[in-house]
Amino acid sequence: MSSLNGPPAAPRAAPALGRTQQEIAQLDFLQSDQVHPIIAAAVLPQDLGTPQITMEALQHRPGAGVTGIYRVLGREDLYAGVSTERIGNDPAQVHRAETEHGPLSIWVHPQDPALPGLPLATDPTRVAATWGRGAQLTSLETISYRPLRRAVIAADFSDGRRLYLKVLRGSRAADLYARHRLLLDAGLPAPVPVSEPIHDVVALQQGTGYSLAEHFLADGAAAVRPQDFLELLDAMPAEVMALPARDAWTDRLSAYASAAVSALPEAEHRIRRLEEEVLAALPATDRGAVVPTHGDFYEANLLMDGPRISCLLDVDSLGPGHRVDDLACFLGHLAVLPAVDSRYLHAPAAFDRFTRAFAGGVDPEGLRIRSASVALSLVSGARDARRPGWQAQADHRLRCAEVLLGLTPAAGDLPSWPAAL
Repeated sequence: MSSLNGPPAAPRAAPALGRTQQEIAQLDFLQSDQVHPIIAAAVLPQDLGTPQITMEALQHRPGAGVTGIYRVLGREDLYAGVSTERIGNDPAQVHRAETEHGPLSIWVHPQDPALPGLPLATDPTRVAATWGRGAQLTSLETISYRPLRRAVIAADFSDGRRLYLKVLRGSRAADLYARHRLLLDAGLPAPVPVSEPIHDVVALQQGTGYSLAEHFLADGAAAVRPQDFLELLDAMPAEVMALPARDAWTDRLSAYASAAVSALPEAEHRIRRLEEEVLAALPATDRGAVVPTHGDFYEANLLMDGPRISCLLDVDSLGPGHRVDDLACFLGHLAVLPAVDSRYLHAPAAFDRFTRAFAGGVDPEGLRIRSASVALSLVSGARDARRPGWQAQADHRLRCAEVLLGLTPAAGDLPSWPAAL
């Protein structure tokens, strides 16, 4: 049985261009051995000697700060969170340390100061007692963890059930529960909550089907109809319009560009040029009407039963927005799939087919520019402290964005925009 070990997280941030250089220095500091004595002093008794400390993940949110997860191996194996972000209310479980790069907040996992439900969701005994219904817990595994933001834990039980425990910041669990009920009541396929939230944790039944990504990997989703995804968005209930609106990818472009610069400082000129080109081109495009949107609409959040959509995942960003942004999210992620895994040989052909279908209902030029913006937002997500050579993958993602924007010619596994659009 495994528990939460803090896998890598992708950045989500608000713009903060003036702090880029400071945060690059903080990134370098948190990735260096210099931070290790500070971590050891905060989380271990003084008589345990020198522990072995390794970085497990790093998260950068431009304008907010940098957060790392570290494995600390001394007499016992534990994980520590270290962040330059401001953490309010001075939680008792958080240690403070002053450094030349600013103050640090340090905690021992799972006592994440912003996720009060994490100790519950990662404790096998408590998970079994809370959601087991008399069955034994056979596995408890981290699916994703964004320190100070959210976590998803998969819990398997001896009766064959798998639940996903979504751990959210204070007061947000009730909102997520309501979003799931809203979609289900409208007849849309979404994971079913097993109960109302418990200690800021929403427990969801496993959705049926397999990720759309598997179809793209196998044959470019040749049997899947692009029109089905447009019809799914059309079926969003009108009540979604009453939810709070959230920024789309292009609205946070400057933050994502800064995060990309922090990941690939040697490519700053290319990144800033791409940012400028997008910002200059957007005003001439038609964003379309405000409609119900998913907000994070791409292959990882869509399950398929054969060629048909069987479940819509991650509805946290559900709300009013623009159809072109949902479709650009889909295409931007599809464009970079070969940069994620070289086995996505059919992704360029799939990109061409889905782009032609999606462009029929929105401004094609706006869709192209926003798709490039999404691809740029994914550059810093390639950062993985445990994997050598991640910079090459980040550069590959950047080149995908450049091709979509016409700043470099298409070649090989770089999807290109259909010439007829």
